[in-house]
Amino acid sequence: MTERPAIIVLSAAALPLARRIAAAIDGDVHGFARRVAGADLAFDDVRVELPALFEAGRPVVALMAAGAIIRLLAPKLGDKRTEPAVIAVAEDGSAVVPLLGGHHGANELARRIAGLTGAVAAITTAGDLRFGVALDAPPEGYRLVNPDDAKQVMADLLSGAQLRLDGSAPWLAGADLPFSDDAAIVLRISDADVEVPKGGLLFSARTLALGLGCERGADADEVHRLALETLAAAGLCPEAVGVVVSIDVKADETAIHQVAGRLGCPVRFFDAARLEAETPRLATPSAVVFAEVGCHGVAEGAALAAVGPGGALIAPKRKSGRATAAVARALQPFTGDTLPGKARGCLYVVGIGPGSEGWRSPEVSVMVAAATDLVGYSLYLDLLGPLTGGKRRHDFDLGKEEARVRHAMDLAGEGRSVALVCSGDAGIYAMATLVFELLDKADGPDGLSLAARRIRIEVAPGISALQAAAARAGAPLGHDFCTISLSDLLTPWLDIERRVKAAAEADFVIAFYNPVSKKRRTQLAYARDRLLEHRPADTPVILATNLGRQGESVRVVPLDRLDVDDVDMLTVVIVGSSNSTTVKTGDGRTWVYTPRGYARKDGTAMTRAKSGVQP
Repeated sequence: MTERPAIIVLSAAALPLARRIAAAIDGDVHGFARRVAGADLAFDDVRVELPALFEAGRPVVALMAAGAIIRLLAPKLGDKRTEPAVIAVAEDGSAVVPLLGGHHGANELARRIAGLTGAVAAITTAGDLRFGVALDAPPEGYRLVNPDDAKQVMADLLSGAQLRLDGSAPWLAGADLPFSDDAAIVLRISDADVEVPKGGLLFSARTLALGLGCERGADADEVHRLALETLAAAGLCPEAVGVVVSIDVKADETAIHQVAGRLGCPVRFFDAARLEAETPRLATPSAVVFAEVGCHGVAEGAALAAVGPGGALIAPKRKSGRATAAVARALQPFTGDTLPGKARGCLYVVGIGPGSEGWRSPEVSVMVAAATDLVGYSLYLDLLGPLTGGKRRHDFDLGKEEARVRHAMDLAGEGRSVALVCSGDAGIYAMATLVFELLDKADGPDGLSLAARRIRIEVAPGISALQAAAARAGAPLGHDFCTISLSDLLTPWLDIERRVKAAAEADFVIAFYNPVSKKRRTQLAYARDRLLEHRPADTPVILATNLGRQGESVRVVPLDRLDVDDVDMLTVVIVGSSNSTTVKTGDGRTWVYTPRGYARKDGTAMTRAKSGVQP
């Protein structure tokens, strides 16, 4: 089970138990928005949320009635071999029932949760009950090569048949299985390319480290073919590859990651010094390779570094036009806890919106949950609430933007998963731009480290301040609009003046960011006066402060009464165009909208009404 479990809770009373379960199984709490405050992620409709999580392959622990879960998921049921774990838990913790995916983590999760709450896990899977093991769901480090045969083998066992173990596997040897030296049903464990035993099962022990080297931009198909040829020449099974390894300068090489993906393996990297230490064990050391990257062998060196001093090289280097491959065998199968080397680091650049949980996108929450480290302005990290639990925080003061981004990229360069947290949208007056600017200037005297240049980057959108303000006020952005920052810390004031004049003449709706500061009080007044030269005095202006947070305030004033003293650093100012107008609803509320011209289209009801034509 690799996906983080999702714990669904529908009532505030069950939230403390959901939190305890989440902490015990490293999961995220998904709360029903209307009833549960303080969940990691909020949802509006469990009829949508639960099936969506199931289809995404997320293990689900639902604190709700088992019957309701069954009804919601019944239309989605298909191949049980690919379905994730689904567990029903009573809101008081008195019952824990694995409903689906018993052999895919549900039984194990149910036992852990039952141990936490003092309940009994209602395990009904025959194999688990009778033998204490699920043959169709081997533990990490092993793969079942012929899963279609597992059902018949389990049926034979339950009918009294015995097994013969061919190979070594502690998880099988320690199970309560009926073994006999002359049994007809064979459980074979190997990393070699051997035949599936007739009527039995073949498990590949993932003891192989596949070392790869390649030229920059090598074709993934070529590298994959070479990998398979290298394994086949040594009589090894591709399913037994537990890790793909290479030198760290290849951490961002697409072909290597694609080959690992096709083999279903993680990827790890070593620096040149570590690979050079393996020189005495190399079968084909190369002075040419040393001159190029600082070690005498990449493919062989990486494979040997991965298996450690107890392992051995079993498939020396083979070459294709642009790649090399070699294989080494470890003493034990590779698992997540024993993976060698360093992973390619990941930088998630996320916008958390104005700050409220309900305005944070699910994608952002998933990325933050997946991160090991969080980097950001302290206030922004605080706004994440429970999502920061169990993660390393790297707090920065406001104004330390470049230091913040460099630190995040350096952490990712160490192989960590880092979330660089921004308010609003990460790409609108925020940190995403600086990430790519630093990459673009990476070769300069103040450039990034080599490791920081190799990281994987993902940018997730967030609700920007202008979107939040517009939604609270109505629909002021219904036609063409622009945004202008009035801060001259990074932009010359003459450029800002030019943009304000151009936007005023073009009659754009304008969202002003950074309208004032403690020292900067004249820019907004300048913008107001320029705009009054081109649009009516009663043009609506929206002043939105603390959006989505405590103390939220949204006011509408006419342009000629816009007072700089009514605006602070946390206020977004949206000035309408000459077409923007207001409308009051029956509850006395004033809304701002900018018509797009639908009413002027021929044939619309409003056009007919204005012309006197009866509909």
